Order: sequence, then structure tokens, then C-alpha cells
Amino acid sequence: MPLKSSSSSASETQTIYAPPYLATTLGMFVLVFLVAFESMAVTTVMPMVSELLEGERYFALAFAAPIASGMLGMVAAGEITDRWGPKHLLHIAVAVFCIGLVICGSAMTMQMLIGGRILQGVGGGAITVALYVLIARAYPGHLHSKIFALFATAWVIPAMVGPWLAGLIAVHIGWRWVFSGVAILVIAAFAGIIPSLRSMSSERDPELGPISVKRLALAGLTGLAVISMNLLGNLHSSWSLAGLLLALVVALVAIRPLLPKGTFTIRKGLPATMMTRIFVTGAFFGVEVYLPYLLREDYQLTPDRAGLILTASALCWSIGSWLQGKLGEKVSNSRCITVGALAGSVAIGTALATAIFHPPVIVLVCGWAVGGFGMGMIFPRQNVNMLALSAKSEQGFNSSAMTVADSLGNAGATAIGGVIFAMAATGMGFISVFGFSMILILILIVISPRTKGIAPAVQD
Repeated sequence: MPLKSSSSSASETQTIYAPPYLATTLGMFVLVFLVAFESMAVTTVMPMVSELLEGERYFALAFAAPIASGMLGMVAAGEITDRWGPKHLLHIAVAVFCIGLVICGSAMTMQMLIGGRILQGVGGGAITVALYVLIARAYPGHLHSKIFALFATAWVIPAMVGPWLAGLIAVHIGWRWVFSGVAILVIAAFAGIIPSLRSMSSERDPELGPISVKRLALAGLTGLAVISMNLLGNLHSSWSLAGLLLALVVALVAIRPLLPKGTFTIRKGLPATMMTRIFVTGAFFGVEVYLPYLLREDYQLTPDRAGLILTASALCWSIGSWLQGKLGEKVSNSRCITVGALAGSVAIGTALATAIFHPPVIVLVCGWAVGGFGMGMIFPRQNVNMLALSAKSEQGFNSSAMTVADSLGNAGATAIGGVIFAMAATGMGFISVFGFSMILILILIVISPRTKGIAPAVQD
């Protein structure tokens, strides 16, 4: 039975697990889960891999390379899906992602592994965008918050068990299976999505011109700027600060055509929604990367115990995602984004207070768990709002823009935070970084009501 389009009548089912959607829902969940697991697992095994392949000097590049290539994959996917839909692109994206995994799993040198990571980035970025468009065209609008809540869970579970499971695989089976094993499972998960893709049209939209080579070039330039920000953010010198600011300017100039017009002026509706993604990823992850460090330095906690704070946050993220999906259209997207931003301010405020006053560690655990809940409210509703405010011919471009904004906010704030931490006075590193993130989250609270917008007319 073919899936119903987003323009179907109000008599549609209220669950994403109904027979018309079940195979697609499960297939997408497992596919997103495996992409997330691979992302988490690489962090665990890469030190071992770089040592065995005698490529320690390429360690940072192994992580930065897929960031740059992912930008290209996202933008290319946006261009293609707007013109031909996600049908054929998703096949290609999964194939490229799996080829990259196989190359990594069979790599004999670090250079070969980085080549595989580049393909992973292209395929993974394209998969994300294609799935967003698939949701827009295969599920009715009132189910979007529920499917994005499921996606959030697909990312949270690997965050909790991925590193541990990857370590077991690397030790008892071999690190190569962390890559090759995922490739096999990805293909199996994709099989569940194929029936829904068959029912979709792949005819070219005659109203859109050729694929923009300029946008692809700008995506590549933005990716290189993001890599530079990450690398320079780890050098910790006055020259690195100057280089980082230059890379940030290049990224902001290059990325403007890749985002909806009015994003940087925070125009109401879709542009403001994009800007909230930049600020929320920058504020939250700009703090989270330093929390294990803070707990080790100020509380002398071992890595496994320090990691529990991230586990608590991940669990609450899942709860927040479930709740916003349960609420559905009873609570507006804008309201969910505002509530999530307020919860994020509590979390970052708690982290800042912890760095200053050193309360019992349980205070930080609870505060950061509130932040995880807020992220669970924000992330799915930003995606839902983006699709609701997108015309059919813009779904690919806007899905691409959302993922690009995600990468820019995360990488930019983390890199700037690294320089701020290094240049801060003795004992002020954590306070300075957390203060910077507090400014970002307060800006987010102010602009979140501007995410309200008028949905475009339904297109056949």
C-alpha cells in the first residue's frame, strides 16, 4: 500500500506505526540509529586505529574530514531532492555511506581511512537531508513531531551505549567490524524504506533550474572553514584566535546563500528557525564538551563517573522528545522552542554556577539533565517548523540549510570556546566558556518567539 501524502484528509491515522507507515518508520529509525552509532563508535576506536595504522598525526583530520564533506553532501542533497525528490538520491546516499564504511573497515593506511571518512561524510549528510524530505512527503503534517521524536531517540540510545559497545567490538572482534558491521546493517535497514520510495515520483520539477554549482562550491568552502575553526581552536595562541576569527568570517560569508534569506537578520518564520538552530547547538554543545573536563579537574571524578552526567542528559533528551511528540499540535512549535531554550538556560546557568561555587556534583547532574530535556523539546520542533514553513519545491534546500546550520553552530561555538578557554586567566577557563554559552542561550530565548510563521499553500 503506498504511503499517504502530507496533503491527505484529516481522517488519517494518528500513529506512525500504522500499517501504511510501519516499515518506513522502523527502517528510518534503524538507519538513523546506525548512522548515530557509527558516529559515536568512531570516537571510541579512533585512538586505537590511528596507532595501529601509524597515523597519529592524522587523528584530528579523521574527525574533521567528514565534517567538510558532510556539508557538500547536505547541500547537494538539498539541490537534488527539490528537483527529483528523495527516491533515487537516498539509494545513492546509502551506497556512498556504505562504501565509505567498507573502505574504512579495510583500510591499511590512515590516508585510506580518511578517504573512507570523506565518503561517509558525503553519504551521511545526504541521508539526513533525504530523510527529512521523505518525512515531508510520506507522512501527514500532524505526525511530523512524532517521527522526529523517534529520530531523537535513535540518536540518544547510541550516545548511551555506543562507545561501550564499540569498545567491546574492537577488543573482542576487531576494530574493522565497527565500520564493516555497520555497513551490513545499514543495507538491511534501508530495505524497509524501499517500498515507500517506490510509490514516490522522481519526475523533475520543471519550475526549478539546473543544480547550482555555486552553492556546491560554497558548501565546500564552508566545510573547509569549519575544519579550520576546529583545528585552530586547539592551537591555543593569539595567532590561532586571529585565524579562527578569519575562518569564522569566511564560513559566515560562504554559508549565507546556503540558508534562507533573512537568517542573519532573524526574519520571522523560517529564517528565525534556522538561527535558533545555530544558537542552540552552539550554546549546549559548547558547554557539554567541557563538563567531563570540569568534573575531572574540580571533582576528581573518573571518566566513567563523569560520563554519567551525559547519560542523564541523554535520557532526559529522550523524555523531552517523547513529550513534544505526545503534545503534537496541542502546543505550537514556537512555544516548544521557547520552553526548551528556558530549560537550556537553567542547564548552562547551573554549569556556570558549578564552575564558580563548586556545589555538590549532583547539582550539576540535575541541572544538565534539565538541559537535555530542553534539547529534546527544541530539536524535533525546529525540524517540524522548518518543514511546515517550506513549500514543496523548497523542502530539500531548507532541510539542507537546517543541517548546515547545525554544523556551523556546533563547530563554531566549540572552536571559539576552545580559544576562550586557553586565553582565560588562571582558574577562569570554565567560567569564561560557560559565560559565553550563557550569552548564546539568552539570545536564543529572545529570538525564539520569532519562529512563528505562515505555512505556504499546500502543493500537489
